[in-house]
Amino acid sequence: MAKRQDPDGLRLPVKLDSTSNGEFTPIPLEPVHHEANAMALADATRNARRQGVSRRDFMVSACGAATALLAMNAAYAAAGKRGGHFALPPEAAMEPAAAEAHVGGREFIFDVQGHFVNPTGAWTRQLPPGARPLGSFGTEGCAAASLPGNLDRLQCFGPDAFLRDIFLDSDTSLMVLSFVPSTREGEPLTIEEAAATAAIVETMKGTHRLFLHGRVNPNQAGDLEDMERLAKQFRISAWKTYTQWGPDGASGFWMDDDAGLAMIENARRLDVRNIAIHKGLPFGQRSYEHSTCADIGRVGKRFPDVNFLIYHSGFVTTQPEGPYDPKRVDGIDSLVSSVLAAGLGKGSNVYAELGSTWRFLMRDPDSAAHALGKLLKTLGEDNILWGTDSIWYGSPQDQIQAFRTFQISPELREKHGYPEITPAIRAKIFGLNALKLYPVAKDVLDQHLAADAVARARENYRNAPDPSFLTYGPRTRREFLNFKAWGG
Repeated sequence: MAKRQDPDGLRLPVKLDSTSNGEFTPIPLEPVHHEANAMALADATRNARRQGVSRRDFMVSACGAATALLAMNAAYAAAGKRGGHFALPPEAAMEPAAAEAHVGGREFIFDVQGHFVNPTGAWTRQLPPGARPLGSFGTEGCAAASLPGNLDRLQCFGPDAFLRDIFLDSDTSLMVLSFVPSTREGEPLTIEEAAATAAIVETMKGTHRLFLHGRVNPNQAGDLEDMERLAKQFRISAWKTYTQWGPDGASGFWMDDDAGLAMIENARRLDVRNIAIHKGLPFGQRSYEHSTCADIGRVGKRFPDVNFLIYHSGFVTTQPEGPYDPKRVDGIDSLVSSVLAAGLGKGSNVYAELGSTWRFLMRDPDSAAHALGKLLKTLGEDNILWGTDSIWYGSPQDQIQAFRTFQISPELREKHGYPEITPAIRAKIFGLNALKLYPVAKDVLDQHLAADAVARARENYRNAPDPSFLTYGPRTRREFLNFKAWGG
């Protein structure tokens, strides 16, 4: 029987494209990326014939993912990018056991940055007549995309799509629902709506599958005052803030400005002591400096009883990551410099998060090697958190498979003192580190997660998996600007 999703098998299982999470302008693919995609499709076509299966069936197999990663290795190496690679043997492209041994895994995966859009939320009532929010985003295979209403297609980005992409089509076990910067009236996802989705999962006996952030922009009227309601009514697990954002185009703030300090003191008073701070992925030049990590070491040292979770790790897309440069004032180097200046280092209360960062680093193994190497060397293997920014990038399974296999080259490890990425390090980054910040009872981890309704649904689904291999975020500057305006 023909599969509903991509029956011709033209979509690759590792999504190498220009998709953004909506917080930065999409960066077009370079020739090396087009070469990798073309090579992966050609290799998959040939390997499917050799296995005697359809190309679609091959794409959804472990061999399909291995073939795509091996093609990326070959294209990157041909372009002189050898600082890192996806450590796969050639036989993984054809031998299922070899492929599964490398791209498969049984790690506990706790994604600390997930998103979706409420398709019927109050924000939709603020749109001008005829607006088609997310109108140019990929929705192939989504039944709602063909409905006549302007807003019906938003179902493709809502809770159902979120639950399918995260808990069926990926190995993710737990996730934190996060938020985008917005006015109080224009939130595409409110805390109430996020809590409702968490309740849906709880109804499925998906115990503790979803955790909630509480969005706080302390430079916006009403947000500091609302922290008590968020903490008490919704039992949030962390606060989420954007230091480069200001209402009505105002400039951002530092965490040790009056607004930032007030937020930290409120977090301490309410005993929710995890603060997730968007750093990097700058929105534009107006508040670019506030997207850097200059303030992180200062507040980390001043408030040792608060955990500062640095979302995106300060990463920017406009220039590659290289060896640590103390003169660089943005990128991951800004985070490294900030914690070193404060004398924090490994095992501190500052954590680096990889949402969107790892997804972009998959395009450049040299930058990936330096980025991960610097974070491991400075903050340590216990202070890096797994995040994917999905569902903007579709299912995060390809990010998981790529991270499972990525290795820093011996040359860079020797030259810069970077560690080898071992299975133990991967396990910590994938989920064990997050458990220190978002505790889960042992009986939930040992019993419920292995046998709840979500786990059973995933097991049944994987007898005949049908992943879409789609990304949903903006892919061009025009789509990005439409996204920012919630129109298109």
